[in-house]
Amino acid sequence: MNENDQLMEISKKLGIPKIKRHIFLCCDQTKPKCCKETEGLESWEYLKTRLKKLGLDIGVYRSKANCLRVCTQGPIAVVYPEGIWYHSCSPMVLELIIQNHLIGGKPVQEYMFGGC
Repeated sequence: MNENDQLMEISKKLGIPKIKRHIFLCCDQTKPKCCKETEGLESWEYLKTRLKKLGLDIGVYRSKANCLRVCTQGPIAVVYPEGIWYHSCSPMVLELIIQNHLIGGKPVQEYMFGGC
């Protein structure tokens, strides 16, 4: 198997061709600044578990980011391809983002920032 075949196999296994959105969550930082480490990890576990429970782990990709460089009002998240940034991403706020943005396609205005 050559390298390209290997990439294609991994891509299929991960469901990459079906991904519509990608959410990055700033958590588990080397030096926590935007929120307490425990808060970031709680949000990450919630996001990971909830996406899987809803069957969104195919179609919505998630990545843990060490730092998104917005060192206040965290955890911080960004959703692509829209490039919409969110602050204060507690489990409650992540549920709003999941239901309204990731599923419904409507960003959650109350927690958006950055001129979106």
